[in-house]
This record gives sequence, structure tokens and C-alpha cells, in this order.
Amino acid sequence: MSAVDLLIAAGVALLAGGVNSIAGGGSLILFPTLVALGLGTVQANVTNSIAQWPGYVGGVLGFRAQYAGQRGRLVRFGLTAVVGGTVGSVLLLTTPSEAFDSVVPVLVFLASILLAFQPLITRRLRRREDDGRTGDPAWLYVALFLATVYGGYFGGALGVILVGVLGLGLGRLKLANAMKSAISLITATVTVVVFGIWADVAWEYVAVCAPASLVGGFLGAKVATRIPSTPLRVLIVVFGVAVAVYLFLRG
Repeated sequence: MSAVDLLIAAGVALLAGGVNSIAGGGSLILFPTLVALGLGTVQANVTNSIAQWPGYVGGVLGFRAQYAGQRGRLVRFGLTAVVGGTVGSVLLLTTPSEAFDSVVPVLVFLASILLAFQPLITRRLRRREDDGRTGDPAWLYVALFLATVYGGYFGGALGVILVGVLGLGLGRLKLANAMKSAISLITATVTVVVFGIWADVAWEYVAVCAPASLVGGFLGAKVATRIPSTPLRVLIVVFGVAVAVYLFLRG
């Protein structure tokens, strides 16, 4: 890889970090860029997962106040995420790369569609808020396990899936959003450990993309209230669908 490739990757990671803070869907930008720079789809996926880990830390720090009194729930959800993320990561590394090549266009397409409908999901969940609800339904843990398996395997638009699941299960959108960040961080941490030890990671790209993603996430959070997210979301969705079509034809 050349210095130009590293600069391109860093620039896109910076953009992806900002996009995650403003509208979500940064993985749908960085992953295809790494593929275009010459990485295989599986290597691009694991590299992307590790490179974007710092951005999740910032998200959790931003929701610190929401975690008051939620220690038990965080532990239960966290353990679920550890198991699900591990299963998804192991699936990625133990199944043939051809299987991932076959399924990734579908995953990118579904992630793009989920991102497109994120505002509708959020509005519906906001109308269903019920602060008097106590306890967590059993189905919520099954849904979180399946979501984090997906997160360990691919992870694009995982945050959208988690907000939907947690919003329905908890009945409190603000808490669901905070828990989404914590579960995303735990799932991402699992993938960092598993992929960092056993996967073929392009560490040169991680070295430039990880700090760029962190800076992008910080800057994106600063300007999130000033930039309209709808046009950005539309652009990302169109780009994601185009990437899905390209990967399908390429396969």
C-alpha cells in the first residue's frame, strides 16, 4: 500500500467518524473504500471493525448521565453482547470467505435500507415511550444476542438495529440510545480482541484510520446540531445501495 492509499483511507475514516456522529452509517463508507484500495472483503471488514472502535468510546462517554442506576442492566446486556459478538466474530473467521462474499452485498443493502428508515423507527419508538415500565422482557435478550451476532460478523447499521430493539424492549428512547452505545462498544471491543489475535488485519490502515475516526467522531458531535442529517443520510443510503450492487456484480 502506498502513502496515497493511507491518506485516502485516513480521510475517509475521518469522514466516517463524523458521519457516525451526525447520521450513522460510517461503516458503509469506510468498508467499501478499503475494498476499493485492494483489501479482500473479509480483511476489509475486520480492519474496518478495529479502525472504528475509538469512535464507540466517545459515544459512551457522551451518555454517561443516562447510565445512572443502570449498572445491573448494563452487566446483563454487556454479557449478552460479549457472547453474541464472539459468536459473530468466530463465524466470520471460520466460514469460507466465499460465504462472506456472497452475503455481504445483502448485508450492505439491508444496512442501507435500515439507515433510510431510521427517522421513521425513531418517531414510532418515541410515541411508544412508557417510563413506568419495569423489568426487561425475555425476548429482548434473544433479540440483543442476534443483533450482536450480526455486529460481530459485519456490523453495518448495528446502531439502528439496537435502537429499534431496545426502544421496543425498554420503552424509553433516550435510555435505548444510551444502551445502544454501550452495547456497540462492547461488541466492537470483542471484535477488536478476536480479530486482532486471529484475523488478517491490515494494521497499516488501522494505524491511520483509528485516530482519524476518533477525531471525526469528536468533530461530528460538535457540528451535529448544525448540519441537517437528512440530506447526509440520503447520500449514504444511495451510496450504500450502489456499493451493494457493485459487490453483487463483482461476486
